[in-house]
Amino acid sequence: MTSRILGVVREQVLASLFGAGNAMDAFNVAFRIPNLVRDLFAEGAMSAAFVPTFTRTLTNDGRERAWRLGNSVLNLLVVITGVLVILGIVFAVPLVTAFAGEFRNVPGKLELTVLLTRIMLPFLTMVAVAAAVMGMLNSLHTFFIPALSPAMFNVATILCALTLVPVMPRFGLPGIAAIAIGTLVGGLAQVALQWPQLRREGFTYRPTLDWHDAGLRRVLVLMGPGTIGVAAMQVNVFVNTLLATGAGTGAVSWLNYAFRLMYLPIGLFGVSIATATLPAVSRHAARQDTAAVRTTIADGMSLMMTLNVPATFGLMVLAAPIVRLIFERGAFTAADTMSTAAALQFYAIGLVGYSVVRIIAPTFYALGQNRIPVAVSIATMLFNAGLNIILVRTVGFRGLALGTSIAAVFNGALLLFLLRRHLGGIEGRRIAASMSRIVIASALMAVAAAAADAWLPALIPGPGLLPQLARLCLDIATALAVLAGAAHLLRIPEFQQGAALVTQRLSRRLE
Repeated sequence: MTSRILGVVREQVLASLFGAGNAMDAFNVAFRIPNLVRDLFAEGAMSAAFVPTFTRTLTNDGRERAWRLGNSVLNLLVVITGVLVILGIVFAVPLVTAFAGEFRNVPGKLELTVLLTRIMLPFLTMVAVAAAVMGMLNSLHTFFIPALSPAMFNVATILCALTLVPVMPRFGLPGIAAIAIGTLVGGLAQVALQWPQLRREGFTYRPTLDWHDAGLRRVLVLMGPGTIGVAAMQVNVFVNTLLATGAGTGAVSWLNYAFRLMYLPIGLFGVSIATATLPAVSRHAARQDTAAVRTTIADGMSLMMTLNVPATFGLMVLAAPIVRLIFERGAFTAADTMSTAAALQFYAIGLVGYSVVRIIAPTFYALGQNRIPVAVSIATMLFNAGLNIILVRTVGFRGLALGTSIAAVFNGALLLFLLRRHLGGIEGRRIAASMSRIVIASALMAVAAAAADAWLPALIPGPGLLPQLARLCLDIATALAVLAGAAHLLRIPEFQQGAALVTQRLSRRLE
């Protein structure tokens, strides 16, 4: 939660300094290029292949063999990403032109994007190593430090924005270059925070690469189809970026700000639950305990929906006041608020779909069924690309958010269907019952939030920060009160369990 909130603060700082203008568009495209490969290593095929393999080695062969595997994977990542970084720096101009050729129509915009891309490319190596370290720590039941490490990235970016932006012109660089430098510092900080904890667990780094290690070969075999799957997803990113750069100045930035806000509940709930679920599923899969795999998946899915379905309704109803409060200051205008809020409403539709994919796709890797998520990813890519090309022509940049959300729901639903067939069931009735109840409770919550948002400006008038904050807090408080009441009446188990846990902890502290 700390890292995700700091991520929003980071976006606030960037919005205030640069708004949704040419500099921010250039940064977002430049950062998206290393992000394509980051998805492969940090949250894509490598992580999905490495964590189950490391957990299996740890469970069956002990820590010493697991550490040898960890060293081999780390060194292989450094070699691969190092080559990619060098190639990216050399061929930055054609690479950026392929992504954002429309930037040539604005003097200096394409050149700025190339400069920022070259500065940020080494971030690839740092985040790949950080992801591997995170995977090892999670397999060892250590979650807090790895979950906190992205906070270091955000802290570094915020500090560089506040301290380096004013001095960049002295070195002949644009102010936005300070944010690119902050990205590198943040990537290094992610590794630095986790490394001492890994050493305390008994890990010792060795510059070795054992090609005969069965675990390393298994990671590479699993990564092969996974890489194709991630590459398929990145075709969508390429198409979306190309379409957004042609939608006028600000479109790339509006979509980015909206996606960051939508990603807050995904990061808090979807990714966090998936991170905790994957090692458990991997252990059950290693023991061939299918019943335990089904129960673990059902637990994760039910909890995720209990948290993310209300978040979806809340973001759709309160998009405008949320964006206004967080971003509308400095260079970020009221027009930027309305455009970002519109994109956020469409992105919110896919929130549950994104979270389902985060939980289910790695499960197939843990089960050794790595071809299934690849096939689904390719099908989703084709569906998403075609849909976005149609929608961007009818509703503009907002169509990219809508098409992406519809594709995420399609992706998650298809993965769930195939996992159910593979496992012989996933406690579907239990998941469906939880889903129906939480949808009803969330709909009631949304009605209450909309009514409060319409009524409160008369009670607490004014455009200032404090009146805005007071109104939004009361909107959210009203929504949560209605949600809690509806959850109690509908007897949603996850809410009851959470309330019981909070009550127990409070009673212990009072004692």
